[in-house]
Amino acid sequence: MERTEPVPELIRKKRDGERLRDNEIRSFVRAVTDGTAQQGQIGAMLMAVRLRGMDQHETLSLTRAMMESGRELEWPQEWNGVIVDKHSTGGVGDKVSIVLAPALAACGCKVPMISGRGLGHTGGTLDKLEAIPGFCVTQSPEQMRRIVGSVGCCIVGQSAELVPADRALYGLRDVTATIDSVPLITASILSKKAAERVTALLLDVKFGSAALCPDVDSATELARSLVRPPPSYHPLTTSPHTLGAGRNRVGDRIDPNVGVELLVAAGQRLTGGDPWLRLHHNGHVGAEQRRVLQSALLLEPEPDTGTGTGTDTGPTRPPLIADIVLPHGAEQR
Repeated sequence: MERTEPVPELIRKKRDGERLRDNEIRSFVRAVTDGTAQQGQIGAMLMAVRLRGMDQHETLSLTRAMMESGRELEWPQEWNGVIVDKHSTGGVGDKVSIVLAPALAACGCKVPMISGRGLGHTGGTLDKLEAIPGFCVTQSPEQMRRIVGSVGCCIVGQSAELVPADRALYGLRDVTATIDSVPLITASILSKKAAERVTALLLDVKFGSAALCPDVDSATELARSLVRPPPSYHPLTTSPHTLGAGRNRVGDRIDPNVGVELLVAAGQRLTGGDPWLRLHHNGHVGAEQRRVLQSALLLEPEPDTGTGTGTDTGPTRPPLIADIVLPHGAEQR
């Protein structure tokens, strides 16, 4: 049995800017998971990490310890190579996961998505799904396997079996003003994705007034932290929404009738001018908001290069994608 380090001593070390060893990080995560760490102690450690930071090795050690606090998902051999996921750092009105998971499943992928709730002023995917009467976001690993095997995807939250350390830390980050800590964000996201044992992962790091990262520099810092361990590339985007999900004030109920309806099937080809999305709103979308939304979603062909062939070279990136950050040594396709 690994020695348990006193939590106050671990807090002192990080408060004073010292580096935590692997066994000390595991000891803290174990205390969080088994309930021996007091809420005040956990909050103090979160603030110490927020103020003093963690180096790359500490962040990776925290990610691994949080992932190992629960069970890792196991999949049939025949699913090798098709288990994929996407995770967004979130923003007001961000509902991409709810559409993307079944779309990927329709393309033959298996999507076991462990998602999160809202942090700060944003609304989480789980909060939106729970606005649907009867929707249950708590599933055991065995239930997840049955659901993914049946319909190709599922979206669930952390639980006593799935990354319970992240479940304990997640809510406390929201009430201790530590949600913007890059090491804590990195460990939270990647511990969930590591527990899923996915083949490929897309990370969508948003920035702007409606997102967790206020500007492109802070988003780039987070993106680079996320790809030091090697998940896949992720675009940095901003959101044109105000409060989204049919909400005009903080505390309003989420309106499940407000959103975007996908009008095309998997593999269907479109030509210029074909409708592919229908926006459902409550009458509060102005002309400027509509223009920004359309410009963010529109894929246009590249201009003719003047070679005389009259062929397009492929779609351009939507203008609200600011950058694509790849793991070291990876090539963009």
